Amino acid sequence: MSDIVIRAENLGKKYTIGHQAENGKYTALRDVLAQNARTLWHKTRDLVQGKPLILGDTLEEVWALQDVNFAIQRGEAVGIIGRNGAGKSTLLKILSRITEPSVGRVTIKGRVASLLEVGTGFHPELSGRENVYLNGAILGMTRREIKRKFDEIVAFAEVEKHLDTPVKRYSSGMYVRLAFAVAAHLEPEILVVDEVLAVGDAAFQKKCLGKMGDVASEGRTVLFVSHNMAAIDNLCSSCLHIFRGQIVDRGDTQSVISKYVNSYSEIAKTTSSLLTRQDRIGTGEARFRQITFLNDANEEVSGVPMGEALTIRLEYQVYESVADPLFAIFIVDQFGKTVVRAFTYESLPTPIPLSPSKPNGVLSCRFESMPLIHGNYQIHLWLGRSSTPIDYVEYAASIEITQKDVYGTGKLLDHRSGVFFTKHSWLY
Repeated sequence: MSDIVIRAENLGKKYTIGHQAENGKYTALRDVLAQNARTLWHKTRDLVQGKPLILGDTLEEVWALQDVNFAIQRGEAVGIIGRNGAGKSTLLKILSRITEPSVGRVTIKGRVASLLEVGTGFHPELSGRENVYLNGAILGMTRREIKRKFDEIVAFAEVEKHLDTPVKRYSSGMYVRLAFAVAAHLEPEILVVDEVLAVGDAAFQKKCLGKMGDVASEGRTVLFVSHNMAAIDNLCSSCLHIFRGQIVDRGDTQSVISKYVNSYSEIAKTTSSLLTRQDRIGTGEARFRQITFLNDANEEVSGVPMGEALTIRLEYQVYESVADPLFAIFIVDQFGKTVVRAFTYESLPTPIPLSPSKPNGVLSCRFESMPLIHGNYQIHLWLGRSSTPIDYVEYAASIEITQKDVYGTGKLLDHRSGVFFTKHSWLY
C-alpha cells in the first residue's frame, strides 16, 4: 500500500482578469458606443455559455499555477515558500477543495483540515462555542468526537471568557486562535496552514508551531506556507519553492531555503540601480536608488571582516514631500530572520525632511563594530510613515561578513557560537 497521501499531476490554475480602458485621454463618442457594444456582446455570450462574468474592457488570462507535479508522503511536514504572488495560496486552495484546477488533477487520501484565512469556515453571527461544532461538522467530525475534544480546543485557544460571544466581535487574533485550535485538534489526516498564523502574537505562534510539530510526529501530514524561514526550518523536513506558478526546487528544508535566499542575493548583485526593481511595495512618494557598503577607510566594499566598522550608504529619490519619514535597515540571515536592524527614529533627534525641492538624497548608517558571525547576509530597506510603506525593497543587497581572529588567539569562531559574538575577556 502506497504511503503517498497527496499527489499533484500536471496541475494548473488559470484566472481571467479584466482591465478597464484608460480614462486619462479623450475618447470619441462613437468609440465609447462601439466599446460598450462589444462589452455587452462578450458578457451576453459568456452568460449564455455559463462562464463567469468578468468586469473590464479587455480580458487577460493569467496562470497562477502551471505544470505543477509533486507527491507527499504520509507523516511529512512540508514547507512551501516563495515570494508574494508565486501561487502558494492558490495551491493550498486547490488542495483544500476551495477551488478547482483548470488542468491536471490532485489525488488526496484522508481528511483535510485547512486554515487559509482568519475565521475560515466561521459564521460571524454564531458564538465561539457554536462555531466549534459547526467547523468540526464541516471537517467531517461527529458531534461525539467534537464534544470529546471541546475542552482541549477551548483551552488551547484561550477564549474561555468569550466562548458564548458572537465571533463577529472577536479580534483577528481571537479569530485565528480559535480557528487554528479547531483545525489542529479535530485529528485531520492532513493539516494545511497558510501565513494566517502571522496574525497571532509571538507566544501563540510558538504554541501553534509546537502543535503542528506534534501533529507531524503523530504520523499526520502538514503543509505549511510561511515567509518565516526559521519557522519553516524548525517544523518542516522538506520544502517546496514555488516561483511564478511553478515548482523550481524541492528537497531538504535547509538546502531549499538557502538556494531561495541566495537567488535573491544574486538579483541584488546584478541590479545596478534599485530604481529598476519592480518587486517593491509602497505608496511611491520617494524611492531608494542605490545602496553602497563602505569600510572604515571609507572605501567601497562588498563585505567586511567580523568586528570591524561598516557604513551602509543609501541614495534615494524624492517625488513628493513626506512629513516625518522613517528609514530602516534590516540585516537578515540565511533563513530570512532579522538579526540586526537600525531605525532613524531611534538615533536621530528629528526626522529627515523629504521634499521634491531636494530630489536626490543621501543617508548613511554606521555600525562601529559589526557583531555578526561570518557568513552572507541580506539587506532589506524600508522607508515609510509609521507602519505604512512608502518604499520597501527586500533583498536590496547582500553583504559578506568574513572570518577573522577577533581575539588574537589563532582560533576562529564558527556558527556553533551563535549568530553574534561580543568581544570579552576572562580574568583569573
